Amino acid sequence: MLNKTGPKTEPCGPPLVTLLQDEEEPLMSTLWVRSVSQPHFTSLSFAFSTAAQQRSTGDDCGPEDPPDEPRHLLNENSLELKATKLEEQVRVLTERYQRALTDSENVRRRTQKFVEDAKIFGIQSFCRDLVEVADILEKTTESTTGGEHDDPTLTLKKICEGLSLIESKLQSIFVKHGLQKMNPIGGKYDPYDHEIVCHVPAEEMQPGTVALVTLDGYKLHGRTIRHAHVGVAVESHE
Repeated sequence: MLNKTGPKTEPCGPPLVTLLQDEEEPLMSTLWVRSVSQPHFTSLSFAFSTAAQQRSTGDDCGPEDPPDEPRHLLNENSLELKATKLEEQVRVLTERYQRALTDSENVRRRTQKFVEDAKIFGIQSFCRDLVEVADILEKTTESTTGGEHDDPTLTLKKICEGLSLIESKLQSIFVKHGLQKMNPIGGKYDPYDHEIVCHVPAEEMQPGTVALVTLDGYKLHGRTIRHAHVGVAVESHE
């Protein structure tokens, strides 16, 4: 019996299973490449974004961005210069202060010395003038007691002349040094210059005026240093 089937023909192209396997391999390779390369690309993107952020905020100190050290050094140099100037000013002011203290102390010592000298030698000129009075008194005493005098009247006359000369010399010395004797007789009673020791009937004088002086008063450059003891005239009641 003849086989009516046609001649056996070989299928064209590779088998279907083989074709599917061949098509599946590039797809898997592509998926594998994508799965492998995706994290690496993500990490690179993250690295670039972090670097850009650091560059914008100034946190990156890499060689591509200049550091801020020169600015800090400039500020430090400026502060050091200011500190040096201030130290120099303090030194100058301290030296001036010390010199001022020294000058003040010297002035104080000189002033104190002047005051002490004034207390000790303030009456030097007055004493020098009084020495002349002592000389006159000494000569008067020698002239009356140095030898024998037969005439007592002559001796008394010499004594009176010597005393008068002494009194005149003293008054001239007083006037020279600003010491003035008061002459209140006939003047109005002044409690700042006079001290009442008695009352005198007013005969030819007005009541309330100075009628007599029992003790002379003196003023030194216009200031009363001793009150005059006076008698004041009052109205008499008969």
